[in-house]
Amino acid sequence: MRQFLLMSSVGCHLCDTAAEVLIGSLDPQQHLLDEVDIAYDDELMAKYAVLIPVLVDEASGLELRWPFDANNVRDFLASVYAQD
Repeated sequence: MRQFLLMSSVGCHLCDTAAEVLIGSLDPQQHLLDEVDIAYDDELMAKYAVLIPVLVDEASGLELRWPFDANNVRDFLASVYAQD
């Protein structure tokens, strides 16, 4: 099962929209999605503060930055699996 992180923060309306896109795009049988609130980690805050929401593949470190839709997620998944 592939693990993904959604870098986000409370009160980020774009992050809420991104989560909806991902829930509709990722197969729960193949993908795990954890939401990470960057506000609690200084390193993540420094890296992602002006970029969120960002989808990160934990295994490869590849990132999909906002804006994205279901088609972008599908293309991102293809590139992630091509790295294996």
